[in-house]
Amino acid sequence: MIEKCRKVYQAHEEIVNYLVVGVLTTVVSLGAKFLCAATILDAEVPWQNMALSLVNWTTGVAFAYFTNRKFVFKSKEQDRLKEAAKFVVSRISTLLLDAVINLVMVNLMGLGTFFATLFSAVAVTVANYIFSKLFVFRK
Repeated sequence: MIEKCRKVYQAHEEIVNYLVVGVLTTVVSLGAKFLCAATILDAEVPWQNMALSLVNWTTGVAFAYFTNRKFVFKSKEQDRLKEAAKFVVSRISTLLLDAVINLVMVNLMGLGTFFATLFSAVAVTVANYIFSKLFVFRK
């Protein structure tokens, strides 16, 4: 059984690592958001609630960049600033994709927020992987 799992992992190492890093990114970004909410920001205050979203997104993007660079795509790029900038641009584009998907599905099509969020999460995950593979961490 363990040998079979090892073979599956070796055959799909990059995708498995990408999914694991994605889960860890979610934990870290939400942890940062809730830590800030419990200590310095109040989600009941509108601008502070927006700041919490910014903390969540920024922490997630920063953590995702470093972990994807090292563990998923194993980048050897020397110009890390250029690579990081491309990563941030790709994540901004999928943030916009998420907003558009939710706007269309919830506000124009009348579908539920839960379904739209799930659909968007899958679409954004796939898009983030494609952008990372083809645009940011090209070999």
